[in-house]
Amino acid sequence: MGRFLVVRGGGERVWSLPGGLVAHAEHPERAVVRTVSEQTGLTVSVDRLRSVVADVDADAGDGVSMHTDRLLFEMTVRGDVPEVTGGGTVEGRWVSPEAATELPLTPFSAELLGLPVVPLPADAYPSVEPLPASHPDRRLRFGAYGLVTDPAGRILLTQIADGYPGAGKWHLPGGGTDHGEQPTVGLLRELVEEGGQVGRVVELLGVDNLHNPAALGPEGRPLDWHGVRVIYRVLVDVPTDAVVTESAGGSTARAGWFTAADTADLPLTGIAASAIGQLGS
Repeated sequence: MGRFLVVRGGGERVWSLPGGLVAHAEHPERAVVRTVSEQTGLTVSVDRLRSVVADVDADAGDGVSMHTDRLLFEMTVRGDVPEVTGGGTVEGRWVSPEAATELPLTPFSAELLGLPVVPLPADAYPSVEPLPASHPDRRLRFGAYGLVTDPAGRILLTQIADGYPGAGKWHLPGGGTDHGEQPTVGLLRELVEEGGQVGRVVELLGVDNLHNPAALGPEGRPLDWHGVRVIYRVLVDVPTDAVVTESAGGSTARAGWFTAADTADLPLTGIAASAIGQLGS
């Protein structure tokens, strides 16, 4: 492994991989390019999505327990690799793996880099400002979805129930993760609830971004929805009849196993059509 870039904000003692928050309706790949540029002055491009992890800060202030989903990308600096200029309030540093072991790193950064995860000092972070109030008609939903297949090559799909955006279309199994839940754990839970199957995650395929500024669902009024959806390959080694097991009133009407040829005649959601298309690539 060569050198990699770490940053820290003003008043912080802990170092982290560069990046930041995804803006409303912004694709995560565009967000990471933007935030890295803002922090470091570098022009970068995304190579691939490397990992997706969740962590919980049990003491985020005012008694709040904050869940954060992190998408970790491998990136390349375009052109020469200059020294980091920073964005005024951010310090950046190129470090070797050996030098990084001497730095206090955020847990997700250390884990991704294959370095020991160690407790951080109590004063590693300065006091933070409370998060701004969310817009009443905006929703951000992070979810994990699966391109689920069995040993015969069949594909498991779920049909969206009436009253939900995309009703009647066939969709990838999966959904929003719960507080404190890792994406792969949430996906395998949804697989049981929506299809009655026990699977295993074998590969991270990528991330899908959905923005629907007037989604009409069970809330009864149009909402500005932003969905960030990571997609995994999942294998079901011992398939059974597809059965929806979640409680009545959920977003899944039914589930079924289909051959790749069968799916050509189904009304598919965009994410399902894109994921199924990867099987033939």
